[in-house]
Amino acid sequence: MFVSDCRREFYDLIVTQRVLLLVASDVDALCACKILQALFQCDHVQYTLVPVAGWQELETAFLEHKDQFKYFVLINCGANVDLLEILQPEEDTYFFVCDSHRPINVVNVYNDTQIKLLVKQEDDLDVPAYDDIFRDEEEEEEEEEDSEKESDGSEPLEKRRRFEEEVIERTMKRRQRREWEARRREILFDYEQYEYHGTSSAMVMFDLAWVMSKDLNDMLWWAIVGLTDQWVQDKITQMKYVTDIGILQRHVSRHNHRNEDEENSLSIDCMRIAFEYDLRLALYQHWSLYESLCNTCYTSASLKLWSVQGQKRLQEFLADMGLPLKQVKQKFNSMDMSLKENLREMIEESANKFGMKDLRVQTFSIHFGFKNKFSASDIVYATTSLMENIEKEGPETTNFIKALDSLSRGNLDKLHQGLDLAKKQLRAIQQTVASCICTNLVISQGPFLYCSLMEGTPDVKLFSKPVSLCLLSKYLLKSFVCSTKNKRCKLLPLVMAAPMDVEQGTVIMVGIPPETESSDKKNFFGRAFEKAAESTSSRTLHNHFQMSIIELKTEDRSKFLDALISLLS
Repeated sequence: MFVSDCRREFYDLIVTQRVLLLVASDVDALCACKILQALFQCDHVQYTLVPVAGWQELETAFLEHKDQFKYFVLINCGANVDLLEILQPEEDTYFFVCDSHRPINVVNVYNDTQIKLLVKQEDDLDVPAYDDIFRDEEEEEEEEEDSEKESDGSEPLEKRRRFEEEVIERTMKRRQRREWEARRREILFDYEQYEYHGTSSAMVMFDLAWVMSKDLNDMLWWAIVGLTDQWVQDKITQMKYVTDIGILQRHVSRHNHRNEDEENSLSIDCMRIAFEYDLRLALYQHWSLYESLCNTCYTSASLKLWSVQGQKRLQEFLADMGLPLKQVKQKFNSMDMSLKENLREMIEESANKFGMKDLRVQTFSIHFGFKNKFSASDIVYATTSLMENIEKEGPETTNFIKALDSLSRGNLDKLHQGLDLAKKQLRAIQQTVASCICTNLVISQGPFLYCSLMEGTPDVKLFSKPVSLCLLSKYLLKSFVCSTKNKRCKLLPLVMAAPMDVEQGTVIMVGIPPETESSDKKNFFGRAFEKAAESTSSRTLHNHFQMSIIELKTEDRSKFLDALISLLS
């Protein structure tokens, strides 16, 4: 059931208990987790944190801990499946689910006892009415009893007439039931057909802190990073992003207003958050402007940098701004101050001439003292890269802990390590996109575009990770739409596959919606993948919290794709 008062129905219940936190592997979940950890620290709540990367890990973690804990908090996992069916918990076990995945499973919505959903009430959820999808057991039992009463044919006329009436009534009931079931299937299909995302979990947790008057600037920053993660990963519409930015901007003004002449103004070492219109260039303040232009999806796709013509356009773009190559290719921090002062205006003006009208974006930045300034998207890229680092360093959870630590302002060394990894990741993505387009690896399969990375492709190991593969798919689709002349192909979604585990012979596959201006970011591939796997008995593993990502046996790939094509045609 939905929790209407997070403080009374969630926090006050768990504050005196031992709690198990199950946190998914995405930046928004990490930020929500940091906010909740800070609240738990204030109130000395005992908790255990377990990172879970998929459904299997969630089940394992639950089975391992179910005897010690009665209260479970799930962050960015658990809302879009029937939790009780998967976990089979005892009746005195309670789940608090804060998850941005939509649609929310109807059983979770209408379970009044064990499952409490922490979601923004303003979110447009369109949950079907209870009576449309559930029938009372008593009604069903009555119908079954009726059908068991059969006639032996030797009754008097009165009895026979009554019996005939009963038969007609029973037939009507059965027909109504069949109609109701058909309608129920239709309603559920419409409701569950598309996968999309609601308000960021970090924002929901920040709201809780704010209601309890325990919101700190750090918590606000984590809420901003959680929202920015949804925008960077292209999970929400531009409209939703701008609306949520507006909500956070009011909190930023409340926390960060400083009068310069005040005697009690904070020392420069303290943390300060500022709203700003920034350039849509990845990591440009920690890189060179040239590298950032080349490795940002938006500029790279708009200028078609994989072609010789595109490289020429980049040179023209830089010339139009009047920026010397020597300045552009050195670290941003080392550029001439005179150039940096008007840089944004210069870039925006030239970008408009080159058809890049959306190079300016609303965002927030954070300052620690004089030296350290980061934008929210810098943190998202760095944290994602730390979480999906492919260099093995100890147990599986090491990356998760590192990524979580990098969000604290005391761990700047880990953040800088994340920024270096993010640069490597963005370079790898851009090079892979260029080679896919230049070698025509993106092919139209009819209802969708398909691209498969071969074993032995440079950096292919990086793309066995879900978030990196999704980023690559989105960059590739955007670039393909900019490069193709075929108008029909511009409106198609993309299915992308990459080798997962060579020894076990598996591939990881992701489906993403079409790249259109009016896209509502709703993804139909989750259900389509399930149906295609079912109809062909393909050996698939639906282990990811995002339904549109699956793992599949390499030898089953062709029959799976054939089924997907016929299903979507």
